[in-house]
Amino acid sequence: MRMPLRRTLAFAAGVAIAHSARGHDLPAQISNLRIPFERYALPSNGLTVILSEDHTTPMVTVDVWYHVGSKNEETGRTGFAHLFEHVMFTGSGHVPYGVQDRLTEGVGGPPNNGTTSNDRTAYYETVPSNYLEAQFWIESDRMGWLLDGLDIAKLNAQRDIVKNERRQGVDNRPYGRSNEIITAALYPSGHPYSWPVIGSMTDLSNASAEDVKSFFRLYYAPNNATITIVGDFDPTQVKTWIAKYFTDVPRGRPIARPKVAAVALPSEKRLVYEDRVQLPRLFVVWPTVGTTHPDAAALNVLGNVLSGSRTRRLTKTLVYDRQSAAAIFAGQQSNESAGTFNLTVIPRPGHSLTELELSADSVFDRIKKEGPTAEELQKVKSGVELSSIARLESIFGKAETLANGSVFFNDPNYYRTSLQQTLAVSAADVKRVANKYLTSGRVVLSIVPVGKPDQASKPQASVKVSARSTPKIPSEAK
Repeated sequence: MRMPLRRTLAFAAGVAIAHSARGHDLPAQISNLRIPFERYALPSNGLTVILSEDHTTPMVTVDVWYHVGSKNEETGRTGFAHLFEHVMFTGSGHVPYGVQDRLTEGVGGPPNNGTTSNDRTAYYETVPSNYLEAQFWIESDRMGWLLDGLDIAKLNAQRDIVKNERRQGVDNRPYGRSNEIITAALYPSGHPYSWPVIGSMTDLSNASAEDVKSFFRLYYAPNNATITIVGDFDPTQVKTWIAKYFTDVPRGRPIARPKVAAVALPSEKRLVYEDRVQLPRLFVVWPTVGTTHPDAAALNVLGNVLSGSRTRRLTKTLVYDRQSAAAIFAGQQSNESAGTFNLTVIPRPGHSLTELELSADSVFDRIKKEGPTAEELQKVKSGVELSSIARLESIFGKAETLANGSVFFNDPNYYRTSLQQTLAVSAADVKRVANKYLTSGRVVLSIVPVGKPDQASKPQASVKVSARSTPKIPSEAK
């Protein structure tokens, strides 16, 4: 990913929102939160198109999502989705390198960009409305004719850039290997979420040009893509342009989605990794559920009850009351088909990771026993409601929201369902998921300065891991 896109200042002229005088009157709140849109598919190739007018400013966002991420890769061939995030900016069959920047940033728009996750890859740009047609030319050309402009020299250049990005963001970054170590320990070998999005150095080096091109032909086809247009445009004109530029892009082969098995650790796994860092850091991770699971909303609320502002339980106890932690984070992180509940603690000088783990566990034990208070729930729900609405202030935020609902839930309106689920979470729901998921089946990773494994949490019970060797979960885990 390059630098993040700036948000525009267009507030919800295209979003209707009304609050009931009675406070959290759920049906009224959800029914009045709307993004007007139209969704259709091109009959020739299955491309999904979402149109949402917002004439607040003379700008428009084009947001293209491909339903492919690192989850769709295979053991030994990882990093392809992220590699294509870079390759897609190098020019295509009829669009030379550099033209996209001149027709986006060069005409007054913010930087065009792309992101890759475990489950999807996105490319987006926001431009003055009179440059909208040019974006369809660019996006359709790299969707249909990217490989015409891809030679081995260009591929190798981007491969080297990704390797350097890995060096900067993972291998040579303090605590940078934490996620890689944890996922390798959490998921069995071959599990679609067991490798990092950026891939491995070995796989990136060994990938042949044909390996990479085959991956593109399968996943970067219109029947696996959604293009969302939000902003100041004439829908009749846009439909004409969509047909003009995308109809001839050939449909790809049917895609078989990977089967993602649920993971449960039979017991606690304790690891210690020596890194070039000055201070130790504690990571605790439990396997949970993906975004589509009914428990995801309650787990999100649980995370917000535990950490965030100074009144949240873990933050208040460890950072402010006991002043044993410099910072703390706890929360649910959901991919499409699986998720984790994560705890990260940075200690203050004079306080050990063992002390911090025991203190955090005491807070977890209390929430499991008592559940959250009504006041805690109200604060969390108000915060979630505010952030949900704030996301819709920009045309880019609305584009991402509609695309997310369409790609993962087949419903661009899913943001309303998600908010409704969160506002409906009860104290009993939070207590239930805390007891169900925050069990002894977890990964506890201590990252400590080189030569100081004794600074790990419960060092005598922790297994040392190296950069080249990370234990997998036992075969009986399922």
